[in-house]
Amino acid sequence: MRKWLQQILGPMVIRLAHKYDGRPVQKRVFAQLTSLFQQLLAQPSKKGLLIPFDDSHKFIILSDQHKGARDDSDDFATAEANYLAALDHYYQQGYFYINLGDSEELWENSIQQVKAHNTATFAKEALFLQANRFVKIFGNHDLYWDNDPLAALQLQSIYQQSVTIYEGLVLQTTVKGKQASIFLTHGHQGDVQSDGNWFSKWFVSNIWAPLQAYLHINLNTPSNNDTLKTVHNTMMYQWTLNAPNTVLITGHTHQPVFASLTHIEWLYKQLAEVKKIHDTVKATSLESEISTVADLKKPMPDFTNYQPRYFNSGCCCFSDGDITCIEIEAGNISLVKWYYDAQQQSKKEVLQTDRLDNVFG
Repeated sequence: MRKWLQQILGPMVIRLAHKYDGRPVQKRVFAQLTSLFQQLLAQPSKKGLLIPFDDSHKFIILSDQHKGARDDSDDFATAEANYLAALDHYYQQGYFYINLGDSEELWENSIQQVKAHNTATFAKEALFLQANRFVKIFGNHDLYWDNDPLAALQLQSIYQQSVTIYEGLVLQTTVKGKQASIFLTHGHQGDVQSDGNWFSKWFVSNIWAPLQAYLHINLNTPSNNDTLKTVHNTMMYQWTLNAPNTVLITGHTHQPVFASLTHIEWLYKQLAEVKKIHDTVKATSLESEISTVADLKKPMPDFTNYQPRYFNSGCCCFSDGDITCIEIEAGNISLVKWYYDAQQQSKKEVLQTDRLDNVFG
């Protein structure tokens, strides 16, 4: 019965989930991002931190683990080994870990369930905290950390020391003689269905989670790499156009974005560039890759004039166990994937990288 329902209901459920997942309102998105950013610049404190950095600093940005109870609706379970391997690597290499929200799935699970089934991941995160190299930012699915009166006690129990939860963070550096800011927040701001409202939490807990568990559905497929930006990611990018010398990094949508473009958008941009120089061999190769996920008969989107000011860390709960993250190190910014090789060993792959000089330049 389950397999039959998976075949019948699975595709429809996935289509509906993607169609109605989040209702960002641009005016709300812009207003809330601007308000938070200005507060962090003017009075970094309860809302978040302002951290100066230079090329000697190393930052790793991971988001959207959605750690659960290791049941059939726990999207993180398959990716746990990659996450632990990544944390081992970044801790040993001296990175500062920025946890960008939705680390715990507290719409589907109680805090006690999450604590009981994630002791290994919390222990790895605690190493960064003990070394004073850890910042935890809340998202909409772990809003509990920001608004529950018992949250501080739960964090103390998990990490064996007090933890301050923030809404955002600004990294500041100097690029070509000018002050440059990297603004980090989860990215749910302005999303009517995801901004911590009671109906979304009720629906996820009582309708979606049981259905997901029964049908074994994980919406976080790697194919999200091969689609155009979500509406929310597009709005995030558009916000940066009115923020001079500022780069925005979020999570929330589970869709990796590097320098304002998804993987498929980068392919379209490359195709436009090679066509200009009449490189037919390269153009044929790119068209072949694009055709696996897009209709080349439709007018080709133009991404050549996008400014490289928006990045999205993706998520740590892809259905194949992959996780994606953003590295900032030695003046570079990179989109990185951790995946399982043929022997089920965790491996790191740099998907894209660029100099911060180019991004801000």
